[in-house]
Amino acid sequence: MNTMRTKLNLKILFIILVLPFTALSCEKEETPVEETPTMSHQVPSEGNSWFFTNVAGDQVQTADYNGFNWSNNSSVLRTFFRVEAAGEIHIGIKGKVSEGSSTLKATFLNQTKEIEINSTTNSSVFVGSYTVPSPGYYYIDLQGVDKDGAQFASIESITLGGEACSSGVHFSNEDYFYWGRRGPSVHLGYIVPAEASDVVWFYNEITVPEGNDVIGSYYMANGFGQGYFGMQVNSSTERRVLFSVWSPYSTDDPSTIPDDQRVQLIAKGVNTTTNDFGNEGSGGQSYMQLNWKAGTTYRFLLKGEPSSENTTDYSAWFFDTEQEEWLFVATWRRPKISTYLTNLYSFLENFDTKTGPLERMAYYNNQWVYDTNDTWHEVTKAKFTADATARDKARLDYAGGYRNGDNGFYLKNCGFFSETSEIDTNHERPVLGESPVIEFGTLPEN
Repeated sequence: MNTMRTKLNLKILFIILVLPFTALSCEKEETPVEETPTMSHQVPSEGNSWFFTNVAGDQVQTADYNGFNWSNNSSVLRTFFRVEAAGEIHIGIKGKVSEGSSTLKATFLNQTKEIEINSTTNSSVFVGSYTVPSPGYYYIDLQGVDKDGAQFASIESITLGGEACSSGVHFSNEDYFYWGRRGPSVHLGYIVPAEASDVVWFYNEITVPEGNDVIGSYYMANGFGQGYFGMQVNSSTERRVLFSVWSPYSTDDPSTIPDDQRVQLIAKGVNTTTNDFGNEGSGGQSYMQLNWKAGTTYRFLLKGEPSSENTTDYSAWFFDTEQEEWLFVATWRRPKISTYLTNLYSFLENFDTKTGPLERMAYYNNQWVYDTNDTWHEVTKAKFTADATARDKARLDYAGGYRNGDNGFYLKNCGFFSETSEIDTNHERPVLGESPVIEFGTLPEN
């Protein structure tokens, strides 16, 4: 009997001694839970994201974030941001689903992983940590894999943190949700030679390289103090040559312009359409539908001179390279001013928010002015500038000035390229030395 009690006591003692060590061993074998890194930068989808389709094909299509029905798993939500340092970057998303859960494929720097969203209120999901090799623009792609609801998800923002964000992160905030999606506008302000007298005629040439004729682009060649003249890509089936003159009356609603401050149409070309314009100042607009081609150089000619009773007439001609003839666009008479051409400039802008993530550029070359002394003067100097979207660093994908060769000045914007030119810098192109051969008296006026 005593022997049995002794054995029992020994077993109990063994259990008492071993149990704590067994528990400790189990605790050591548990996998520790990693803390989610701090991601204090939030990149709003509304101003920085687009839906892409046919990403791997030749005809990429884009759509604005707002209003898009994200139900097809071939659509990719791409969000852009710029970091100012190399190093580790932490990426997360903040979003929700309408019901159930959704599985998304997240891709950054060609590394892909699947994540799940299962909250009906905006919640954060950590995607992963990566290393960016240099400062510049980057993007993360989200693509639907599986869903319980009608759409894959609503993504409010991309969250960022880490060493790569330590020197700054650039993206469009709420103040630039519209203008940021359009992208920065860039300009060349031409410096007329001091020896020129009053400028009557302004001549310029534009070449849009193949692949850069993106929908929404306005390649403006001959800008002046009271208007502008250039060519556009309006849709997949329509292109225009556009000439506009502002009214001296300050308004965005042309219907409110007093009669004595309206620009008056004096004449127009046979294929020219004319109307009022607004929303960026107001005035008279004239355009020709013309299927101009990328890779071809086009010529623009503008005339401005005082008319009668404190008015000025502005006229525009476009040289159709394929038909080898000058086409008359229109003549507009602007009241309350008597002047020749002043403040000559060019610009490149995007007016379609859907194509804000697509790069475009153009060459501007062989600028000349013809003055009141009947003399041509070559214009070889220009100042590169940009709009508030660029200056406020909502978008930094802009460039311009002169690089090299005989292509002249260039302007480039959109597409989230990492090159950025210094704003308010002067540039000079090579002298070409051959003035335009134009018989002014034979130019068409209808």
